[in-house]
Amino acid sequence: MCGIAGIYNPKGVHQEMVKQMTDAISHRGPDAEGFFVDGAFGLGHRRLSIIDLSIAANQPMQSSCGRYWMVFNGEVYNYHDIA
Repeated sequence: MCGIAGIYNPKGVHQEMVKQMTDAISHRGPDAEGFFVDGAFGLGHRRLSIIDLSIAANQPMQSSCGRYWMVFNGEVYNYHDIA
Protein backbone atom coordinates (compact mmCIF):
# COMPACT_ATOMS: atom_id res chain seq x y z
CA MET A 1 0.00 0.00 0.00
CA CYS A 2 1.37 3.43 -0.95
CA GLY A 3 2.14 6.14 1.55
CA ILE A 4 1.06 9.77 1.28
CA ALA A 5 2.09 12.84 3.23
CA GLY A 6 0.96 16.43 3.35
CA ILE A 7 1.92 19.54 5.26
CA TYR A 8 0.65 23.09 5.63
CA ASN A 9 2.89 25.67 7.28
CA PRO A 10 2.05 29.38 6.92
CA LYS A 11 5.77 30.15 7.36
CA GLY A 12 6.60 28.10 4.28
CA VAL A 13 7.38 24.52 3.36
CA HIS A 14 10.65 23.24 1.96
CA GLN A 15 11.01 20.02 0.01
CA GLU A 16 13.36 18.65 2.67
CA MET A 17 10.47 18.79 5.18
CA VAL A 18 8.31 16.67 2.90
CA LYS A 19 11.22 14.33 2.13
CA GLN A 20 11.70 13.65 5.85
CA MET A 21 8.01 12.75 6.09
CA THR A 22 8.15 10.37 3.13
CA ASP A 23 11.40 8.84 4.36
CA ALA A 24 9.58 7.93 7.57
CA ILE A 25 7.04 5.94 5.54
CA SER A 26 9.45 4.55 2.92
CA HIS A 27 8.42 1.00 3.84
CA ARG A 28 4.97 1.81 2.40
CA GLY A 29 6.31 2.42 -1.10
CA PRO A 30 9.77 1.37 -2.18
CA ASP A 31 9.20 1.78 -5.94
CA ALA A 32 9.12 5.57 -6.33
CA GLU A 33 8.83 8.82 -4.45
CA GLY A 34 7.65 12.27 -5.44
CA PHE A 35 7.13 15.74 -4.04
CA PHE A 36 5.23 18.93 -4.73
CA VAL A 37 5.95 22.10 -2.75
CA ASP A 38 4.35 25.49 -3.31
CA GLY A 39 4.67 28.14 -0.62
CA ALA A 40 2.84 26.97 2.49
CA PHE A 41 1.81 23.58 1.07
CA GLY A 42 3.69 20.36 0.47
CA LEU A 43 2.67 16.92 -0.79
CA GLY A 44 4.70 13.74 -0.78
CA HIS A 45 4.16 10.21 -2.05
CA ARG A 46 5.86 6.82 -1.72
CA ARG A 47 4.73 4.38 -4.39
CA LEU A 48 4.18 0.65 -4.28
CA SER A 49 3.64 -0.38 -7.92
CA ILE A 50 1.09 -3.15 -8.33
CA ILE A 51 -1.08 -2.75 -11.43
CA ASP A 52 0.30 0.11 -13.54
CA LEU A 53 4.06 -0.27 -13.45
CA SER A 54 4.81 2.72 -15.72
CA ILE A 55 6.34 5.94 -14.47
CA ALA A 56 3.23 7.75 -15.76
CA ALA A 57 1.50 6.61 -12.57
CA ASN A 58 4.07 8.25 -10.27
CA GLN A 59 2.74 10.90 -7.92
CA PRO A 60 2.05 13.68 -7.08
CA MET A 61 -0.10 14.04 -10.19
CA GLN A 62 -0.88 17.31 -11.90
CA SER A 63 -4.15 18.11 -13.67
CA SER A 64 -4.07 18.63 -17.42
CA CYS A 65 -4.61 22.38 -16.94
CA GLY A 66 -1.63 22.52 -14.56
CA ARG A 67 -3.54 24.18 -11.74
CA TYR A 68 -4.20 21.24 -9.42
CA TRP A 69 -1.95 18.67 -7.75
CA MET A 70 -2.91 15.57 -5.79
CA VAL A 71 -1.63 12.46 -4.08
CA PHE A 72 -3.83 9.48 -3.39
CA ASN A 73 -3.74 5.90 -2.30
CA GLY A 74 -5.87 3.61 -4.38
CA GLU A 75 -6.28 2.08 -7.80
CA VAL A 76 -7.68 3.59 -10.97
CA TYR A 77 -8.89 0.48 -12.73
CA ASN A 78 -9.82 2.14 -16.02
CA TYR A 79 -6.51 3.98 -16.39
CA HIS A 80 -6.11 2.57 -19.91
CA ASP A 81 -9.40 4.19 -20.96
CA ILE A 82 -8.67 7.63 -19.53
CA ALA A 83 -4.97 7.94 -20.37
